[in-house]
Amino acid sequence: MNGEIVAAKDRLVYYQIKDSVFSTHIDTKQTKLVYVFPQDFKAAVTTVNSNGTLLAGAWSSDKEKEILKNNPNKSSYFNLIYEAKEPRTLFTINIKTGELKKIFTDSAWLNHVQFTTKDPNLLMFCHEGPWHKVDRIWTIDVNTGKTRLMHKRTMDMEIAGHEFPSIDGSKIWFDLQKPRGQTFYLAGVDVKTGNEVQYAMKRDEWSIHFNTSPDQKIFAGDGGDPSQVAKAPDGQWIYLFTPSGDSLHSEKLVNMKNHNYKLEPNVHFSPDGKWIIFRANFEGNTDVYAVEVRK
Repeated sequence: MNGEIVAAKDRLVYYQIKDSVFSTHIDTKQTKLVYVFPQDFKAAVTTVNSNGTLLAGAWSSDKEKEILKNNPNKSSYFNLIYEAKEPRTLFTINIKTGELKKIFTDSAWLNHVQFTTKDPNLLMFCHEGPWHKVDRIWTIDVNTGKTRLMHKRTMDMEIAGHEFPSIDGSKIWFDLQKPRGQTFYLAGVDVKTGNEVQYAMKRDEWSIHFNTSPDQKIFAGDGGDPSQVAKAPDGQWIYLFTPSGDSLHSEKLVNMKNHNYKLEPNVHFSPDGKWIIFRANFEGNTDVYAVEVRK
């Protein structure tokens, strides 16, 4: 059982067991079989749209699946799958009718498939691979099939990734480095106009993942240890960030020096914006924690 996705509007959790997708209601626990993938198109769903009508994901070839099976460590399969240039297909599943619709195919590693938070027809995806080799962040209109590159690299070794949509769906935020491991930004691109904002940060403030508060006025970051791309000497913190001009003002909330960053903390704000929720193993177990943003 894997791939849990919450559809907040309908209070449903979608998940997959082998080739079958199910939904369970959070309150009643009523469970339904939603979809079974056909024999010639085995894939996995990774996202549900904002009005709860469509699931989506990416299909991969048998050859790619074999590469992953034979090279289970990311350090091994990451370059191998990128270099293989096997076809991938983005698809949607109509939850009500069970219709499978193949919407886009490319000889690229299409991955990180997420619907945006407000537009039920706008799907975000990436060209996966070594970040300095790919223009990573894309969107596609699931009705028209029109794709759009959201950020184009401007220099050698520039990287952009770990993209996520804003609460209101107007922007896609991402980690931007120009070039890799040298200068660090939290960047956001407007999904309609393509206009981009870039907030600079110090090396120690770089985080594996960022997130934004419900009112979109502040951000959170989960830091990183010296082995990460920033090579930060003092970056093991849960951070609160406040935009100030074209940079971010940081506040250290949780000392993560005893956390093993092989487990990514993955910060999120609580719905009321008063807490930052994250996972950590600094007490010997993998647990979920919350830190108060402001009293």
